[in-house]
Amino acid sequence: MKGAGGLALAGVLGIGVAAAAAQTAKQPVDYVDPNIGGIGQLLTATVPYVQYPYGMARVAPVTTPGITDRYLADRIYGFPAGPALLMASDGPEETKPADYASDFDHDFEKATPYYYEADLQTWKIKAEATVTREAAYYRFTYPASQHSHLVLSLHNHAEFNVAGPNAAEGSEQVGGDVAELAGPHSETREYFYMEFSSPQKSWQTWQNGTFGHEAKISGDDIGFVTDTVTTEGETIEVRVGLSYISTDQARRNLEREIPQGGFDAVKEQARAVWNRTLGAVATTGGTARQRTIFYTALYRSLGRMTDITEDGRYFSGYDHQVHSSEGHDFYVDDGLWDTFRSLHPLQTLLDAHRQEDMARSYIRMYQQSGWMPSFPSVAGEQAVMIGHHAAEFILDLYAKGYRDFDVEQAYEGIRKNATEATLLPWSRAPLTPLDKIYFEKGFFPALAYGEKETVPEVTGERRQAVSVTIENGYDDWCVAQLARALGRTQDAAYFSRLARNYQNVFNPAIDFMAPKSADGQWVEPFDPKLGGGQGGRDYFTEMDSWIYTFGVQYDVAGLIHLFGSRAAFNQRLDRLFVEQYGTSKYRFLNQFPDATGLVGLYAQGNEPSFHIPYLYDFSGQPWKTQRRVRQLMEIWYGDGPLGIPGDDDGGETSSWYVLSAMGFYPVCPGSPVYEIGSPIFAKTTIRMGNGKEFTIVADHVSAQNKYIQSAQLNGRPLEKPWFRHSDIANGGTLTLEMGPAPNPQWGSAADDAPPSMSTETAAE
Repeated sequence: MKGAGGLALAGVLGIGVAAAAAQTAKQPVDYVDPNIGGIGQLLTATVPYVQYPYGMARVAPVTTPGITDRYLADRIYGFPAGPALLMASDGPEETKPADYASDFDHDFEKATPYYYEADLQTWKIKAEATVTREAAYYRFTYPASQHSHLVLSLHNHAEFNVAGPNAAEGSEQVGGDVAELAGPHSETREYFYMEFSSPQKSWQTWQNGTFGHEAKISGDDIGFVTDTVTTEGETIEVRVGLSYISTDQARRNLEREIPQGGFDAVKEQARAVWNRTLGAVATTGGTARQRTIFYTALYRSLGRMTDITEDGRYFSGYDHQVHSSEGHDFYVDDGLWDTFRSLHPLQTLLDAHRQEDMARSYIRMYQQSGWMPSFPSVAGEQAVMIGHHAAEFILDLYAKGYRDFDVEQAYEGIRKNATEATLLPWSRAPLTPLDKIYFEKGFFPALAYGEKETVPEVTGERRQAVSVTIENGYDDWCVAQLARALGRTQDAAYFSRLARNYQNVFNPAIDFMAPKSADGQWVEPFDPKLGGGQGGRDYFTEMDSWIYTFGVQYDVAGLIHLFGSRAAFNQRLDRLFVEQYGTSKYRFLNQFPDATGLVGLYAQGNEPSFHIPYLYDFSGQPWKTQRRVRQLMEIWYGDGPLGIPGDDDGGETSSWYVLSAMGFYPVCPGSPVYEIGSPIFAKTTIRMGNGKEFTIVADHVSAQNKYIQSAQLNGRPLEKPWFRHSDIANGGTLTLEMGPAPNPQWGSAADDAPPSMSTETAAE
């Protein structure tokens, strides 16, 4: 009996230890560090947002204006309350946000996707923030003070109203493409309604630097400050509802999402939402560092991008909730020049129905504005960067079988963009004489050497002629594919012809994409590395010909044919990763500041590069893809403030890492296939939106065992370095046997290459 009792006790203790270990085990959300990337490699840093996945409410400390690398900022100016800046202090009452700013220290900060905490050291106040989908929730813990304050600052045609001792509301006009997308007669404003946890009986408002006591104020420089006696440790909570429709809608959003107080409950709810969302991708193996980078990248891939103005306030440039003519809200959360490449395909894997919702929103915008959106702008510019990549987004959904939207209307919109909108960068205008050359001669014309610009529609972004030809050729291929699917054979033939325009800017004398003048002559002299001026913009978009020569994702087979052989193509591809700058590195980066994350002339910091490491899958050397993607993940993605290789661009740069770490990548969105790379985890299970699971098993994977020896897909041998979406749409398993040396035979035959336009292989 004694022995049995001892065994029983040991069993109970064992269960207890296991339970304790389970309670302390890290969950996916615990790996996320929003401060990764807080120091930009050269341009924009990331922001440590607290938000729901795809949520409208997004909060983060507004730090010292003018300091681009946010992680290095020394002061917090406040927190976003919709368009307003909210701050707590116990200093003098002033009318400038800078006078309320406080020192802070990252060692006394906690940043997570669901909760933020910082010590406002100047005022000895603890600031905390959490969110719901359309509301923000703040808690400030004060010291003992006779004059503790809550402060709100607004600008830009703002309105504010003290709605009672416990409430305030207001709005501010916002810029960007929102007004254009909402319709020609719309004034787009961002609204808020807030409630305080205790009455704020003593308050003042200000206008243009002058205090008063008017309950309703408006203008370009207005504010509100309360004055309260607090005891040591006393808290004041502020709940803020948000809307792009009205303050009444903001109030309804607040009442629906945070009907009563309870900061900790809202915080835990936000944590649970993130854990469930991030848990859609379960990983086994890898290092703690790799899991931190991976789940932070996944978190970034499920948010939206927002810019910050010079005065430190948030300005929505790429994401808006637009007030439609029917009085409903819908979302624009995109910068399609970037996000069609890997962000949308990743989100489609995880939640295709949400992507269908977005397609319906895009169609609504087309109905209201007359254009299918291309690249929502910042600072009021009506911008489309280059290309009309809604075509890729729509086709990718359709080709993967997700069609719960009006496909005919979508086709009408992308066809109109492709035939009636100028191809000029950063312009939304009718066709110009330059566009007619594209349609008639098959290339977008560059200026001849020494020629002065005479076309008035050309902006300071210049012509970017070669990139415009290549990227619009991709759009045309997408229109052709959708036209064919809809039975529009004449359209399909016409746009298929345009899709071959890239061939017209490939100069066989140098084996590079190169500019042509309007008369069809090659522009001379031309340097594929340094030509084109700042950002290469005379001929290219932010990059040079070394990158854009490989920019034909939809017809890699045709590109290889232009080089003459797979061997010649691979030789040039090999050189890309070791080629040097042709000048000093600092001069090269001065000319091409977007070309960060360099490996040779390959730039992991800018999106036109992202598919290039996977092109070896098309050219018979997939083991080189396996080597390069591992190298890029290890070198250019980290777990500290310098951990992003370039601008994250709304999660696009992060989504490349997520997909590559799982072991595959969509080289050509619109073609429903995935090219295989080299996974870093022993096992990755993706729970897709339909509840089915796709699992990638990498047997014996390690830092050295990065090369695929053999593969199976759904229990059958896989000899090709790619697979179709239909193979995994209802679940499946990809099993890879990994080893320390390449297997040059696997996936190397000519017939093993993924589909391309020139192979006339229909991707089902």
